[in-house]
Amino acid sequence: MLIPLVATVWACWPSVATMVHRWSSDPRYSFGFVVPVFAAWLWWSRRGLAAGERIDPNPWGLAWVSAGAVMKVLAVRNHLGWVDAIALLPILAGVALIAGGRRTLVTAWPSLIFLAFMVPLPYRWEVALGAPMQRLACTASTYMLQTCGISATSEGNIIDIDNTRINVAEACNGMGMLFMFLAFSTGVALVSSRPLADRIAIVVTAPAVAMVANIARIVATGVLFCYAGDEAAERLYHDLAGWVMMPLALAALALELWILSLLFVDSGPSSDLPGVLPRPRVAGMVRLERGT
Repeated sequence: MLIPLVATVWACWPSVATMVHRWSSDPRYSFGFVVPVFAAWLWWSRRGLAAGERIDPNPWGLAWVSAGAVMKVLAVRNHLGWVDAIALLPILAGVALIAGGRRTLVTAWPSLIFLAFMVPLPYRWEVALGAPMQRLACTASTYMLQTCGISATSEGNIIDIDNTRINVAEACNGMGMLFMFLAFSTGVALVSSRPLADRIAIVVTAPAVAMVANIARIVATGVLFCYAGDEAAERLYHDLAGWVMMPLALAALALELWILSLLFVDSGPSSDLPGVLPRPRVAGMVRLERGT
């Protein structure tokens, strides 16, 4: 096991070092430092799932390692940094098969999926996503301010409130919040014992929740511009709001989980698997019932 592990570290070290540099220099991907830690914990918590199976190295792991190696070669030749980084995942899957066979892969596959969040998006994808998100944040925030009784209009990515202009800059398009919250929601879905439909809903609705949190930040800034002055609004926008957005999104996720628990209940037994959170039960409510 030591030889394939050392070979993997040697082959993937340059791409890993590039990712670490991006995590430390780009606030949108700063959560990348937590991703490997959570993935390692998830793998450790699932170590008992294949306890009855013997360790049987599987030669099919060489196919996965070869596929990852081909991806890396093509990525280096064509300057595709994202492909070079994501090639680490099939290589790790192959190493798991070579080292421990099916038993190791059964316990490790959720961790391997989660590791995809440590890879920054390609620049083209960031540009393609950033502009629409920036425009949507500006338009939706203007509408919400108008709903609150504030005279607000939008022009491009600028919100006009009386004589004040709020620039919804590219850094405020909510993309960083989207990446972070999507990773968190996926982690919750992986460790939850809820039905598959509930876990899919948690992941699918994560972008909308992150966007709502970002819009709430811009709206709060506009309200402060009107009633508390420019200095207080600037302080909220650049200092406090960034810290408040994540708890707000987590509160929205908790509300979503609570609503799902009211609507549906499992008719089957609850899971006692290690590393899986028990599903909350709510007494005294009439709920729809579905089978697992």
